[in-house]
Amino acid sequence: MEGTTTTKTYKVNIGTRDILRMALPISLAILVPQINFITNNIFLGHLDKAGNALSTAGITGVYYLLFAIIGSGMNNGLQALIARRAGEGRIDEIGKLFSQSIIITLALSATGILLTYFLAPYILSFSLHSEELRGQALSFLRIRIWGLPFLYIYQMRNALLVGTNQSKFLIWGTLAETFVNIALDYGLIFGHLGLPAMGFNGAAVSSIFAEAAGLAVVFIVIHAKGIGNELQLYKHWRFDPKNTRLILTQSSPLVFQYGISIVSWVFFYILIEHHGRQALAISNTMRNIFGLFGVFTWAFASTTNAMVSNIIGQGLEDRVPELIGKIIRLSMSFAVFVAILLNLFPAMFLSVYGQDPAFTTAAIPVIRIVSTALVMMSFSIIYLFAVTGTGNTRVNLLIEVITIVFYCVYVYLVLERWRLSLMVGWMSEWFYWLSIFGLSFWYIRSGRWKGKVV
Repeated sequence: MEGTTTTKTYKVNIGTRDILRMALPISLAILVPQINFITNNIFLGHLDKAGNALSTAGITGVYYLLFAIIGSGMNNGLQALIARRAGEGRIDEIGKLFSQSIIITLALSATGILLTYFLAPYILSFSLHSEELRGQALSFLRIRIWGLPFLYIYQMRNALLVGTNQSKFLIWGTLAETFVNIALDYGLIFGHLGLPAMGFNGAAVSSIFAEAAGLAVVFIVIHAKGIGNELQLYKHWRFDPKNTRLILTQSSPLVFQYGISIVSWVFFYILIEHHGRQALAISNTMRNIFGLFGVFTWAFASTTNAMVSNIIGQGLEDRVPELIGKIIRLSMSFAVFVAILLNLFPAMFLSVYGQDPAFTTAAIPVIRIVSTALVMMSFSIIYLFAVTGTGNTRVNLLIEVITIVFYCVYVYLVLERWRLSLMVGWMSEWFYWLSIFGLSFWYIRSGRWKGKVV
């Protein structure tokens, strides 16, 4: 029988198994970019013992992340919308939302490429004091930015699968992307496997091919499983003003929220660069650790967004606090375990970067601060993403703005005015996550989100 709907249900339950069934595949999907980034940095750490490549990677990583975070905002806004339609049983609307999101993000990726080619030289000239560092970073970014279209479509695909409670299919793209990235990093950075030795720029090329490979594999899986036809993903490529407006209305506050957050990270790294190359290299490894060991927390956060939106779509608003409590218990359990490992074996984790003993000695106090921040993040971000799931994304933006203002004041005073230690500078993460928690917790408990229609 032909039609525009399917009898399959995409409504979720809120048991522990249901939460884990959604969260664990998401954690692998989030892990891939972190593995790629860390793999790049491990190889770059061995490229020169002085840490020049590693410190430059910190700047380029944050710059690219500034564009990637736009896709993350679109991802989370779209994910909440798709999950809401799934909870409401309006399956015929999902394909329309997905196709419009692809059109929007391709336009955004073209903008990002143009900005990098024409504005990045001026941006870097103001932020980086070293001419050598600036030239190396610019050369890398003009290659790396071509991965943006692949990344954006990859993120929209994640939103689709998570929003429809089919996160298990993310794993195939994860495996493909990881394999391609590691193999090409090894080949293109050092000139192995019959490939040219491109040094620092080899990491950029390998990342682009890895993103493209992961994207291709998952779309093959989606086609093979019949999901494309089931959700009518390829039938709505004409411009749809109504759904485009809806996606932008829900996602733009998140884009600004994440953009503000990353700008604060850029500001933090600029201040760190004023403390020397070692401080920059240490901070880059801390970002690696934050990203790698925070994947489970981010996965539970994404699960919170989708499940909160889905059960609200089912008319089960009163069960939202119960769901949040269950997810927080799981998220904190993983985070505490990770924090214990990092504090017991800090030197082992730092040794993979191939730096000298002085680097490890200086980094160990910082890694202890970061491990504590990971625990704080594990419950704070669940409440923040619960706010996203309610559809009140402007509240997310307001929470972020308030927190970031105080965060930036703190890092400026500590790192630039008072010239305190790197460890004290990284304590800004404690302040950040506790502020996020307090504001998000208050909003969810206030009940002001109830009755929101998206």
